[in-house]
Amino acid sequence: MVDTANPDIIYTKVDEAPELASGSLLPIIQRFAAAANITVGTMDISLAGRIIAAFPEALTEAQRQSDDLAALGELVKTAEANVIKLPNISASAPQLVAAIKELQGQGYALPDYPEAPSTDAEKDVRARYDAIKGSAVNPVLREGNSDRRAAKAVKAFAQANPHRMGEWTADSKTRVAAMSGGDFRSNEVSTTLAADATVKIVLASADGEMVLKEGVSFPAGAVVDASFMSAKALSAFLGDEIEKSKAEGVLFSLHMKATMMKVSDPIIFGHAVKAWLAPVFEKFGDKLTALGVNPNQGLGDLLARVKDDAEIMAAIDAVTATRPPMYMVDSDKGITNLHVPSDVIIDASMPALIRAGGKGWGPDGSEADAVCVIPDNSYAPVYDETIKFFKENGKLNPATAGTVQNIGLMAQKAEEYGSHPTTFEAPADGVLKMLLADGSVLHQHNVEKGDIWRSASARKAPIEDWVNLAIDRQKAEGCQAIFWLDATRAHDAELIKMVKPILDAKGVADKFQIMAPREATRATLETITKGENSIAITGNVLRDYLTDLFPILELATSAKMLSIVKLMQGGGLFETGAGGSAPKHVQQLQAENHLRWDSLGEFCALGESFKFLGDVKGNARAKVLGEAVDAATQGILDHDRSPSRKVGEPDNRDSHYWFARYWAEALAAQTDDAALAAEFAPLAKALADNEAAIISELAAAQGAPADTGGYYHPAPAKLAAVMRPSATLNGIIGA
Repeated sequence: MVDTANPDIIYTKVDEAPELASGSLLPIIQRFAAAANITVGTMDISLAGRIIAAFPEALTEAQRQSDDLAALGELVKTAEANVIKLPNISASAPQLVAAIKELQGQGYALPDYPEAPSTDAEKDVRARYDAIKGSAVNPVLREGNSDRRAAKAVKAFAQANPHRMGEWTADSKTRVAAMSGGDFRSNEVSTTLAADATVKIVLASADGEMVLKEGVSFPAGAVVDASFMSAKALSAFLGDEIEKSKAEGVLFSLHMKATMMKVSDPIIFGHAVKAWLAPVFEKFGDKLTALGVNPNQGLGDLLARVKDDAEIMAAIDAVTATRPPMYMVDSDKGITNLHVPSDVIIDASMPALIRAGGKGWGPDGSEADAVCVIPDNSYAPVYDETIKFFKENGKLNPATAGTVQNIGLMAQKAEEYGSHPTTFEAPADGVLKMLLADGSVLHQHNVEKGDIWRSASARKAPIEDWVNLAIDRQKAEGCQAIFWLDATRAHDAELIKMVKPILDAKGVADKFQIMAPREATRATLETITKGENSIAITGNVLRDYLTDLFPILELATSAKMLSIVKLMQGGGLFETGAGGSAPKHVQQLQAENHLRWDSLGEFCALGESFKFLGDVKGNARAKVLGEAVDAATQGILDHDRSPSRKVGEPDNRDSHYWFARYWAEALAAQTDDAALAAEFAPLAKALADNEAAIISELAAAQGAPADTGGYYHPAPAKLAAVMRPSATLNGIIGA
């Protein structure tokens, strides 16, 4: 829902902690921007907003809202786009169901999520909901490639104030376990299309040919992959690793991306749940099915469905007693690694474990070594090599470490993250084929029932843009630059065929290295350990993984990264760092009215957005605002005004007060625009003169539970009351 007609900047409405923070920060941004005649509007890409937009026929006129994600998806294909994109929920099925129930409780007559749709109407409802699951937002908005790096001020602050790192020892039992065969990595085939093509995906089985998907189109030059994971090999691997974990006396942990990989990874997650409770499924399989148990939904959902069946519960307890201790999400509440598929996300969970010296939390509330199970071997070597490096060399020193920037191939649904519509659980044994229009075979695999097959692609234009962006970045930085591509992997081999000629043609081949992920990991860690910098030039998944891994090691968080997407049609998308949407922060706010979310990522994105507006529109005032944002961000760091984790201490709202004050002071002090200086001098003085009152009012708000009117769909008035509790500050900033 755009607040103003054709706003200069779009600030996205999202979920959980960043959306709570927006309740405090956005009014400040809009007040400052308005002084320069710059409009900042909002568009709703939250999980609740997307659900509401999907079912207009079920709602009243007052409840309906436009499909802002679709509109924003069109905007980013234009040169006019200037979007600040905050982290949103990539919903797992349990999260989706919870959001639906909350909206129903608020009076939205939405249909239930059909677990087993049988009628055409139920299938339609299920299809609409499934389109919202997982990473439904990012592939739509990312019409450009990714440039992620730590802002210089952020990196300098981290070096001057190094965070705590867990100790690594050579005798640590922590290790990574991945499949040695039968996985996506070993079964991958890839080709570069010589001409435009439209394919259909079919399964030829003993019962005939079944069409799984038709009308899948690719332009000439697209790299098209296909692969599958063997269900039998996966189950055997998981069973072996459970037994090995027990024998080694370490925690068992599974690390997946069941949100972004919303079709394949929940199925893999379900196999892990079944492997953990294998005797229970063998004995009570029919009964579990009758109770509506779907292991893909996690152990938590399973336990909720069988809690009243004493025989099954006893069997679960008996099996659990024979298993190794499990890595826990919340040991106090008994929430395990396998409870909810969206609770343990690999790009956050693995860096946290590595930063902690290879330790994870066990069911007894103590830290312990762990087996980190990452079934597919495509990217597991990155974490395996990182763990080996730290076992050999000890922990990284953030005070002296260099930095890793990333140039990521992600435009136009590149690679695995675009595979959702072409991922299938094989319904029968047979040959799964991708057929061209003339009937010839593009790719094919022999599969068995239950195998997970998927196809992904990367288009030529985004690949070329990615390489050129890397060339520009390396020229600007002058440091080590590595393409993380494995010549022995089918997909990467096709990319290398495109990368090398571009580097040669630009005369810069000597500035770059091409290494497989394992070797690139080792080389990069050696480089930053020496205090030098490196640029990791990666595909889409590694972009996601590395822009959490290295920032968490360097900075303690990935939420403070500059994340700039240079859209291919000339617009700009400014993401507010990585790090997810922080559900635990919301829980703390609800319990104690303390929000520890750090908006430094938003500050960084805001400054870049204003400067981009200044450059592309010739708006000198926007550039002044952007440079003043940078000064304010520096002030937050220099004066340690970031939020504390503990109730009773400064939180997100305090940080926003200081940001507004430093921003106003920077604008009042600058000499490039006298009118802006005059506009903000009294505002800066008012913020300084009323410091004691504002800080007192913000502090008084903490301690008691906070009511925002909803978790997934807060009530605007209640959210504003919680996030803007200082009447003095509100009076200065305005409504």
